[in-house]
Amino acid sequence: MAFENILFLALVQGITEFIPVSSSGHLTLMHQWAPSGQSLADELTMDVALHFGTLLAVIVYFRTDVKNLLAGGVDILAQRETQNRRQATHLILATGPVLLAAAALLASGGLEYLRSAEVVAWASIIFAVPLYLADRFGASDKQLGAMQNRPALLLGLAQILALIPGASRSGVTLMAARGLGFEREAAARFSMLMAIPVIACFAALSLLQLLLQGQWGALGEAALGAALAGIFAFISIDVFLRMTRKLTLLPFVIYRVALGGAILWLL
Repeated sequence: MAFENILFLALVQGITEFIPVSSSGHLTLMHQWAPSGQSLADELTMDVALHFGTLLAVIVYFRTDVKNLLAGGVDILAQRETQNRRQATHLILATGPVLLAAAALLASGGLEYLRSAEVVAWASIIFAVPLYLADRFGASDKQLGAMQNRPALLLGLAQILALIPGASRSGVTLMAARGLGFEREAAARFSMLMAIPVIACFAALSLLQLLLQGQWGALGEAALGAALAGIFAFISIDVFLRMTRKLTLLPFVIYRVALGGAILWLL
């Protein structure tokens, strides 16, 4: 794969993974409308590498939170009641539903039916509406310290919608968090923390698939893609969090509607 193609894929994945515009939707469009000439196995290798790069970026950016969550996991096993344990419990509740739903869709082959430009277009438009309403009219005074088991589980149930390309994992979790009354930056931070186990499971499953099939094409290109995606994702996380302190989510809503409309027009 040419360097400019790797750079463009890494740029798109890195920027879109943690903002409410759907990275999976953008990658779906790129694979369908801007084919790289690579085999399906090499495209999968690159996708895994790009997600691995963004995973490293969010772990490094939230390294203190990740350390506390790991300590919370130990506290759960040791049955110690601590703040770290409560945070880890909230993340587990927010992650379990989407992993179970993804496993069911994979087993049934349902995910393949969702990977189309038309689905991306409609999902981008349809889910932009509740995102705008929740951000515009939702209360905005709760911080992450106010997170409880029930809202964490509700966020996890909302995250199931992210299995639809174009819906955006970040978008649906931000929508739910804002609807539940969480302040915009707090909602964004928890959404990004929720991404860690989800991306890790996706990368691990895809890597296992590659191992079982014995397909390791273009490893050097994949490493480059991962590094670039990680750099772009780290910058994107920092910029987006800064934006949430000053701006609403309206620019992203407008972009989603425009993108969906453009895709439907082209179709």
